[in-house]
Amino acid sequence: MKKILFFLFIAVGIGFFFFNKKGKVIKNVAKSYVLPPNYINKEGMTISERIKVPEGYSRASYPEGSFSKYIQDYVLKPFDAKVINYDGNPYVYQSGHVGVLEVPVPSNGLQQCADALIRLRAEYLWDTNRKDDIGFNFTSGHYCSWKKYSEGYRPKINGSKVSFHRTASRDTSKQNFYKYLNLIYTYAGTQSLYDELPKITNKANVEVGDMLIYPGSPGHVIMVVDKITALDGDILFIFAQGNTPAQSVHILKNLSDNSISPWYDIEMNQYLEIPTYYFNKTQFIRFK
Repeated sequence: MKKILFFLFIAVGIGFFFFNKKGKVIKNVAKSYVLPPNYINKEGMTISERIKVPEGYSRASYPEGSFSKYIQDYVLKPFDAKVINYDGNPYVYQSGHVGVLEVPVPSNGLQQCADALIRLRAEYLWDTNRKDDIGFNFTSGHYCSWKKYSEGYRPKINGSKVSFHRTASRDTSKQNFYKYLNLIYTYAGTQSLYDELPKITNKANVEVGDMLIYPGSPGHVIMVVDKITALDGDILFIFAQGNTPAQSVHILKNLSDNSISPWYDIEMNQYLEIPTYYFNKTQFIRFK
């Protein structure tokens, strides 16, 4: 009798699962059993090694020494690495990333979304012996260069008025470079990046290292860290972000489309949803 009741329960359960109250087959049930493609190589230790290319696409190739190549080859932490806040604690949400970049998070809490991408650009220029090109605008529009900072010039800020005065000794050390970046983090952000940098208005022209931005206070910005193109011209992107509170820079999953995640298929000036945030329209800027 127990066996009969057990099988009767199973039969009723299956019938309830596949049919609604009117007896019609519930749509899309089969889809839940179809696993999405896996484009993750857990052993990959750079961005381009971690993310696989879907069939029919080819990865964008860039010259050695370019910023785009620098980003594609950026070193990652092991696959199971968590996103860590500036205070050393894991971020409350750990389900939106497939990789964490080897970018230290300062304990001062300043390295937030725009700041993290500013750091990537500044360190690229430092590592490629282009130190004199390191410089960013404050939100006020005033340009603050590493060259002048290293020579001892410091800003005097009075509201929206900024002037620079030599008040410190010359110091070109890496330690002083990070003090300079802390200054930039304090007075720059999404609005200053948007106001300062050139805009990319054509999807085909968006390259690795470009940034999708919503300027404001608060605003948000994420970076293209990989790009692939199909023979028919279709283009997909991978994005990475820092965040607020200041935390590990991480590669984003595409929670809206598991069939291509972590790749994103975007349209210019259209809505885009990413883990923990959404953009009302996609607009891109590029570091000079």
